[in-house]
Amino acid sequence: MTRIRNIKDLADLAGVSAGTVSRALAGSDLISAKTRERIQSLADAHGFRPNVMARNLRIQRTGAIGVLIPLGHATGQHISDPFFITMLGLIADALTERGYDLLLSRVVPRDADWLDHYVSSGRVDGVIVIGQSDQAEVLDRVAAHYKPLVVWGGHRPGQLHCSVGSDNAAGGGLAARHLIARGCRRIAFLGDPCALEIGQRLEGCSTALAEAGLPPPIVVPVKLEADRAWPEISAFLAGAPQPPDGIVAASDVIAMTALRALSEAGLSVPGQVRVIGYDGLAFGEQTLPPLTSVRQDLTAGAALLVDKLLRRIAGEDAPYVMMAPDLLVRASS
Repeated sequence: MTRIRNIKDLADLAGVSAGTVSRALAGSDLISAKTRERIQSLADAHGFRPNVMARNLRIQRTGAIGVLIPLGHATGQHISDPFFITMLGLIADALTERGYDLLLSRVVPRDADWLDHYVSSGRVDGVIVIGQSDQAEVLDRVAAHYKPLVVWGGHRPGQLHCSVGSDNAAGGGLAARHLIARGCRRIAFLGDPCALEIGQRLEGCSTALAEAGLPPPIVVPVKLEADRAWPEISAFLAGAPQPPDGIVAASDVIAMTALRALSEAGLSVPGQVRVIGYDGLAFGEQTLPPLTSVRQDLTAGAALLVDKLLRRIAGEDAPYVMMAPDLLVRASS
């Protein structure tokens, strides 16, 4: 059997040009189905596989999308966080369906150029960033010259980077109004507002309380990681002259941790304290009591992130999307 070493050898065997072979193996509609099938059969019979790396170099594509998780304000947070795991799975599925590989990096920013270094590395065709952390200014600066960049997170006036996410202020307002309707008057907000999304959730909560003529929320800037949030919430409860009767947590993980701290402090949920999380993750059904949460449509969000990124790679404009959250009411409130 003739040895096929490259596309030219296969083209000579098939009696066509190398370009025809290249397009046929790529499944191009420019080549008739009959010719594509004949060339693929010859390639299979001789065990020939095209050099994907060489092809990518020719067309200036890597076939990979970078997915970055910047942890500027929560350096102890891990990819194993339930929110990250959920989003990564959904994004990976959406990218695979579109023929792309995923290159994942957890980034603890050490300087303002961390994103510049990544997008100029040539390793990926575009970048999805999960969460703005406290890096919104870096994202804006890079977005000004690098188009294939899409971010899961909040939107603010004048923002340059394309974001997909829920209306965080509306979500914070939903949570606070629900607690107010349940009779809560001393509401605490658990989460560090230095991150854009969390700051917007606090803003929505504060606005709802002001509209109801109630004092602003007690802000406890706890960490996003459960093992670090638990002692901070416990210390807050131990030092408070009077415990809150309602809690709006910036994430479901923080809310779950609050349930533990409240139980250990001898406070019943929802009898003495009503608790609401944010994200609507599946584990909220398994907490005791089951967790009320502001739900983000993460499946739709992941699909939008991928769609907008691929449109940007193709040179199209793709503006931000702000999705409306809804309240998933369970027993904790």
